[in-house]
Amino acid sequence: TIRGDKLAGLKLQHPFYDDRQVPVILGDHVTVEAGTGAVHTAPGHGVEDFNVGKQYGIEIYNPMGGNGVYLESTPIFGGQYIWKANKAIVELLQENNVLLHVEDIDHSYPHCWRHKTPTAFRTTPQWFVSMDKHDLRKNALAEIRHVKWVPEWGESRISSMIESRPEWCISRQRTWGVPITLFTHKETGELHPDTLEIMEDVAKKVEKSGIDAWFDADASELINDADDYDKTTDVLDVWFDSGVSHFAVLSARDYLTEPADLYLEGSDQHRGWFQSSLLTGTAINKHAPYKQVLTHGYVVAKDGRKMSKSLGNFISLKEIIDTYGADVLRLWCASADYTKEITVSDEIMKRVSDGYRRIRNTARFLIGNLNEFNAQSQLLPVNECVLLDQWAIKQAGQLQTEITDDYHNYQFHQIYQKLHHFCSQDMGAFYLDVLKDRLYTAQKDSLARRSAQTAMHHILQAMIRWMAPIMTYTADEIWRLLGNEENILFQQWYQVPEVVGSSKWTEQEWDLLREIRNANSKLLEQMRIKGDIGSSLDAAVAIYLDDKIYQQLKPINAELRFVLITSGAQFLPMVDKPEKAEECQLEHGSIYIVATVAMGEKCVRCWHKRADVGQHSEHKELCARCISNIETEGETRVYA
Repeated sequence: TIRGDKLAGLKLQHPFYDDRQVPVILGDHVTVEAGTGAVHTAPGHGVEDFNVGKQYGIEIYNPMGGNGVYLESTPIFGGQYIWKANKAIVELLQENNVLLHVEDIDHSYPHCWRHKTPTAFRTTPQWFVSMDKHDLRKNALAEIRHVKWVPEWGESRISSMIESRPEWCISRQRTWGVPITLFTHKETGELHPDTLEIMEDVAKKVEKSGIDAWFDADASELINDADDYDKTTDVLDVWFDSGVSHFAVLSARDYLTEPADLYLEGSDQHRGWFQSSLLTGTAINKHAPYKQVLTHGYVVAKDGRKMSKSLGNFISLKEIIDTYGADVLRLWCASADYTKEITVSDEIMKRVSDGYRRIRNTARFLIGNLNEFNAQSQLLPVNECVLLDQWAIKQAGQLQTEITDDYHNYQFHQIYQKLHHFCSQDMGAFYLDVLKDRLYTAQKDSLARRSAQTAMHHILQAMIRWMAPIMTYTADEIWRLLGNEENILFQQWYQVPEVVGSSKWTEQEWDLLREIRNANSKLLEQMRIKGDIGSSLDAAVAIYLDDKIYQQLKPINAELRFVLITSGAQFLPMVDKPEKAEECQLEHGSIYIVATVAMGEKCVRCWHKRADVGQHSEHKELCARCISNIETEGETRVYA
């Protein structure tokens, strides 16, 4: 063996061109991990070869035409198709007795992504935009720091690409595209002195007749000295086309603004549209053409593979819409963390559909119980509402602050998660569950019921607007059911009224009460499974608390049964705990519960089992509370 640097500069005789000698050169792109560590280098036919050829001052020789055939001027093989010529080259080497061994091998080779055929690289004269001559690279890097990138790693990604990118080749040799309207001198290669005026003249012709106006026009129609100049037939790189959309679209229209508020595309566009727009915007306007750039991942199948009809893992959007509806599709988009690859499958769509129904059913419950409620005349001041209703309004206000921030920061999956949690946990599993008794049994126009409807009105008005950007059709359907004609998307965020906190009952008490309620429900579920009770209203519970918590929660004792949805309930001090009490573990300590079958007859109106059922001669099947709600202004609720 011998080190490569010992051979550098050594001249080797070409195997069949007697007048040509080939130097040995060194290149970092050649490694010893594959092959011998020595490779043939063709500066005219590969990026690495081109760069190392420039380094050593080797002629950029390109004997291949654009049709894949060796140029006629190529000795021996002129006019032959390059792939077919391989056999002839091997035969010639064998004839000259300079071929040691020939063997077919399988190896990685670039292929056309569309035709699946081998490709060959070749150098051609091109037009470039200099990255450094007028500080374009420096200025673009400075502008990147003034843009908000979502996610944040987009900034470092595009910065590294700009820092290391070569000059921008903007020309292409294709039969159709936006023409590069230049004339170059046949001898010097210099641009025509009237280049800018020619461009303006051609632009007017293109505006009138389309881009073929350039290709169809004879050079003599555009310049007086046509015999001295070559007309360029190259077209612009399509990334240049899209990269000047800020100029061609935004700046050209009075009703649009430049820079744009947001550019939105896939992660591949840091190398494409985001970058070409940044370079052209910085060059033309001295600033980035966008204020924010959002990058999303690709939609892939459930196994993470690219979706393709040929692979049989493609899901049609029309099929999804026909099966689940357009808003479920929109909700799936919103629910996904777009900073990563986004998976889709029937199973995922079913889960999203379940989430959609939870949100829709919550809105449906609110609408149904606001029937005939007149917000203009029956809405209560929020600080006169029952404390549970005040809590619900406050939760909605806090959530709206979070959701509006999430919309501002394009965190749509957070919005879906928070909206779903609000509907399923805060509303469905607690507030609305507790509220049903008051809605269905309280006197129709009582303060207790109006308080509940006031809270539901505020929650629904806010919730419709949270839904609108990601569940547009559903939100607008609800909006029109409420008697509105203009689309919901024209509305502003709802002003959720501020709730002045109560010193006697705070959010801390509600959090603790919800935790106790969950523990109690698990215990009652065990009784139901055993057959001791049919529902929670068949039970009565006594809950024993440590003294501090007892003093904190005992004010709600008179209304505790409505929160726990039992026929009887009370908080008691821990010192009175009987031995049969069951321990239930909370996040911070334990409580003890004694659950029994409720005594008394079942009220046919509220379904609570109460000892006072049958005590009234005219309403023998009703409890005293229901009789009060029928014949008087009804019960008073403070807490729940």
